[in-house]
Amino acid sequence: MSTRGINFLDQWIANKVPETTKADVISVDELTHKLIADAKSVGIKRGEIGEEVDSLYGRILDAIVHYDPGVPE
Repeated sequence: MSTRGINFLDQWIANKVPETTKADVISVDELTHKLIADAKSVGIKRGEIGEEVDSLYGRILDAIVHYDPGVPE
């Protein structure tokens, strides 16, 4: 398990998923790729996040649909 990976994911979603993001395939896919790139830039491998989350796509989509400003999941 990677606490570092899940903490990064939660913080990233809280900071990078705006209230205005649409819950469409393209928007969620772009955010997923951006998440992976940002994680890599700080030394977090995809696997560290994936250990805790079944689907990054699903987690981001859920964050968009259930958006609550300032409250990480």
